[in-house]
Amino acid sequence: MSNSNSNALKIERGADGIVVATMDLPGHSMNVLNDDLALPLAGLADLLESDASVTGLILTSAKKDFLAGADVDRLRRLSGAQEAFDESMRFKAFMRRLEKNGKPVVAVIQGMCLGGGLEIAMGCHWRIVIDDGKAKLGLPEVKLGLLPGGGGTQRLPRLVGMQQAVQWMLEGTEVRAAQALSSGLVNELASSRDEAMAKARAWIAANKKPVQPWDAPKFRYPGGDSRSPAVVQMLAIAPSIAAAKSWGNYPAINHIMSSVFEGGLTDIDRGLEIESRYFAACAESQASKNLIGTLWYQLGAIKKGASRPSGVARSEVKKLGILGAGMMGAGIAYVSAKAGMEVVLLDTSQEAADKGKAYSKDILDKAVKKGKSTADKRDALLAQITPTTDYALLQGCDLVIEAVFEDRGIKADVTKKAEAQLAASAVFASNTSTLPITGLAEASARPENFIGLHFFSPVDKMPLVEIIVGAKTSPETLARGFDYVMQIGKTPIVVNDSRGFYTSRVFATYVMEGIAMLAEGVHPRSIEVAGLQAGMPMPPLALQDEVTLSLGVHVADQTRKDLAAVGIPYKEHPGERVLRQVCELGRVGKKAGKGFYNYSGSEKSLWPGLADLYPVKAMNEQPEQRELIDRMMFAQANETARCLQEGVLRSVADANIGSIFGWGFAPFQGGALQFINSYGVPEFVARSRELAVRHGERFEPAALLVTMAEKGERFEEGQPAE
Repeated sequence: MSNSNSNALKIERGADGIVVATMDLPGHSMNVLNDDLALPLAGLADLLESDASVTGLILTSAKKDFLAGADVDRLRRLSGAQEAFDESMRFKAFMRRLEKNGKPVVAVIQGMCLGGGLEIAMGCHWRIVIDDGKAKLGLPEVKLGLLPGGGGTQRLPRLVGMQQAVQWMLEGTEVRAAQALSSGLVNELASSRDEAMAKARAWIAANKKPVQPWDAPKFRYPGGDSRSPAVVQMLAIAPSIAAAKSWGNYPAINHIMSSVFEGGLTDIDRGLEIESRYFAACAESQASKNLIGTLWYQLGAIKKGASRPSGVARSEVKKLGILGAGMMGAGIAYVSAKAGMEVVLLDTSQEAADKGKAYSKDILDKAVKKGKSTADKRDALLAQITPTTDYALLQGCDLVIEAVFEDRGIKADVTKKAEAQLAASAVFASNTSTLPITGLAEASARPENFIGLHFFSPVDKMPLVEIIVGAKTSPETLARGFDYVMQIGKTPIVVNDSRGFYTSRVFATYVMEGIAMLAEGVHPRSIEVAGLQAGMPMPPLALQDEVTLSLGVHVADQTRKDLAAVGIPYKEHPGERVLRQVCELGRVGKKAGKGFYNYSGSEKSLWPGLADLYPVKAMNEQPEQRELIDRMMFAQANETARCLQEGVLRSVADANIGSIFGWGFAPFQGGALQFINSYGVPEFVARSRELAVRHGERFEPAALLVTMAEKGERFEEGQPAE
């Protein structure tokens, strides 16, 4: 056996002439297609073409994953559409040489095989997946505003059919081993690496001159090409379905469908060129630049601990106490037990505590029913949750999270009772969404160990936790809170203490702006559509129904009372009066079956009585949709800038990630502050002043923005490392 190596690709040649190329990119936990790996991979084509003694090639990985995808740093550095097109075509030229060299090439896949990794695998003649429960195959580029630019939009439809391929690419689906096999994406499964390698060698020995399906003279798409009636029907309907969800805010969606459709009218080589043109269009789009900057670089910086105090040793929660077994407490119990913690779930009655534990059982029962878990795993996880009314069971907890009703007196009472059972080193956290942490910490005997951990509902699905630092919270406590959030697989943002903190404060501006429009005679449907057109996941009136109108009124009353106590005048938002009026009619939201909407089973419709309360202006007096969209978006972005100006926010990354993950601020905009960057800071200031003249001083631009506009500054953006 003869061997040769690059730093990233180890080459071994056996006596049978089969070359095993093992990817192992130094300094990375996963293989990515950067120059260090891409260049030696391209050299494989030279080896197969020039060395007659080579009988075949097996491509595999020394890491736990096959290949995670393209190097995003490299993508971000592309300057202009021509360079993006050329880069894409260069990659495909190598893949076509690999496909057409006349010698068999097999991919042995384990773990993640995503994006460019799957595109390389599809360029191999045979694909074998190690089926150990960890394999995930997919083309998730759409999540960064891109399309698969290495042949994915052409090879995937030719392997699994157009309909399945379009669905997977538009949703960024990660496919498991069994589905990959049944769909035709891969050819074989193996239970171990040794078995996979043996199968690869056997296939090479039996297939001396393989031809890719799409290079065969009689090739036909599974399910038909772009001309077949079934596909024509799918491609006629798909754009309208996509538009109904995306409102045209994600150009990559249409580009993917166009690339698949046009490629389905021609041969593979022309299809690959078509794809590169659409790839270049995606790479140049503002949506992609926003998404990559925020959801790749800024999110990556947060997860690497950019907002965690340095010099504090990493910690792990082994035993967690939760006070309050309502929906929030129950959700926190589930995600914590799932992360391996022992959980004490405490409430005022055993019945309430048991009901909180039942929340986890319901989730796990569904997972077992769908075959995603087993009864044994379910029972083991449930055994980690102890429902109780006894505070003594909190002894030994590293962390206690209070998730009781938003009332200072109740929170103070449970804080004292819990702390009486805790070691001096334990951390106490409040899950409040609005009440300042410094004030709540006054009930604590050790305010330096007191912190805010604001979860979002439903906890098992929402990815964010907002960590709030009180006036006396120590760096050690912040670090321990940060580590806990990472331990349960959530994304932490760190903010300083204030009323409503960051997420609740800015989220309120969105729903309240929509509600205020009702009193102005704006048609309710126009309000709701404007929210969706802006890119928000839910329209404002429907969203307020979800969180309940009564909660909005309660928060306003509490804020008014607290500000009065310190002599600060309260400024009522024009939407607040509407909120109170509708609430006083007993229409308190979805839970009651009536709010801004009427609810009947799974159906809902806007309440016709809104037109009686707030007469709708004539059509020729209705504002343009752009005006409504701007009001909703500017209200959020301006308030976010104020949070940064006041020191509530600690970083631009926390602002952008918090806005997307916390309340769903239009992801294609890259977050609330990136929205201002994209709009242009001077232009944002000018437009804010226009809105202020028409709709009130709440739209006056934050002083920070005025200063930035004068200096020609922008908010920092996520960028590749130099």
